[in-house]
Amino acid sequence: MEEVTGRVVVITGASSGIGLSAAVALARRGDQVVLVGRDPVRLADAAAEVRDAAGTLPASFRADFAALDDVRALAETLRAAYDRIDVVANNAGAIVLHPATTVDGHELTIQANHLASFLLTVLLHDRVTRMVVTASGAHRWGNLDPRDLNRSLERYVPMRAYGTSKQANILFAAEAARQWPAMLSYSFHPGAVRTRFYNENRLIAWGMKRAPLLRGPEKGAETLVWLATADPALLVNGAYYFDMKPRRPYAKASDPAMAAALWKASEQAIG
Repeated sequence: MEEVTGRVVVITGASSGIGLSAAVALARRGDQVVLVGRDPVRLADAAAEVRDAAGTLPASFRADFAALDDVRALAETLRAAYDRIDVVANNAGAIVLHPATTVDGHELTIQANHLASFLLTVLLHDRVTRMVVTASGAHRWGNLDPRDLNRSLERYVPMRAYGTSKQANILFAAEAARQWPAMLSYSFHPGAVRTRFYNENRLIAWGMKRAPLLRGPEKGAETLVWLATADPALLVNGAYYFDMKPRRPYAKASDPAMAAALWKASEQAIG
């Protein structure tokens, strides 16, 4: 890792889990972390945890990625606050157990996990040096159709919708490397991590917390932190990583034509 301090690192989904663990690790290195989350109470608690670990209270901003106007307002605030952003970690995400449509007319999973991050990065990319996207091996279950980003609403299956959004994450990072060559872009699989995703279902949440083979969030955040700090000469722009090593994703997430089609569809979706 590069020995750097004072960089500005924006982390979405930073209220808990992988995002919070990455924020703590980067703040301890001397980075100026900026936390983004949906719940103001959890966001304040996360900021306090970073302060306790690193000695400095980080900036924090609330935004609900289920509303694209929130994302636009967040981007405007960040542009006003920071002349440069060294890293954007697009880590916000959710598994949605029941079919839902956002106020913007999009299936909730694809918006929360992909379109909102796409919009935020579009609005900031001219100030961003490096982007890291939290994807998942669940992209194997993806069924992305760029002609219809709401396709998951048909016979809704939560993990298929989630996998589709993770497929989109990998394609987005790869296409960003082509569209914005001045901004480094990477995606990664954090492994199976204990998560708040299933809190809506108490039985599943109970099992998730106790499953012995699941990683803790600190382990899940390791590759994010590494991609945010490693010498670019050691990395492949646009690539997908797992455990700090490049991995080839499934063909459905490595097709350049699919990535280009998703980019155009995403531009249309965000207006």
